[in-house]
Amino acid sequence: MTRLPPQTTPDSGTGDRGSATTELVLIIPVLLLMLLFLILCYRISTTRLRVTDVAHQAARAASLARTPTEAAADARSTAQDVLADTGVTCQDLTVDTDTTRLTPGGLVHVTVSCTVTLDDLALLAVPGTATLHGTSTAPVDAFGDQPGTLP
Repeated sequence: MTRLPPQTTPDSGTGDRGSATTELVLIIPVLLLMLLFLILCYRISTTRLRVTDVAHQAARAASLARTPTEAAADARSTAQDVLADTGVTCQDLTVDTDTTRLTPGGLVHVTVSCTVTLDDLALLAVPGTATLHGTSTAPVDAFGDQPGTLP
């Protein structure tokens, strides 16, 4: 019987040596950018929720006021205070208060618009701004103190 010479195969490990490291080095920056983008999206959504909560608190403060002028002033000061407490920094803050139905049993409608810089929201140096809006309506107490009534 004759023996066949052993088969020689090219070394399969030498052609791929280091390819996993190279792939890892190339994919890590992409993964980090995706993570930072997700953080940016999360921060924008939580800031939007905070602005909506600010609108709710401003509407409640306005509904407790006795006059339309006082209601608008209370809504604005409440919005500024709550935004400062939550850490949201607005470049431009607009608080629109609809007090046309500021009567017992009526409704007060408040819209808060806050313009924030995007580089403040995440670690990405994203240029530009985003204007976030929040609206809320609060009922005026039907049995509370109203102008012209005796306590």
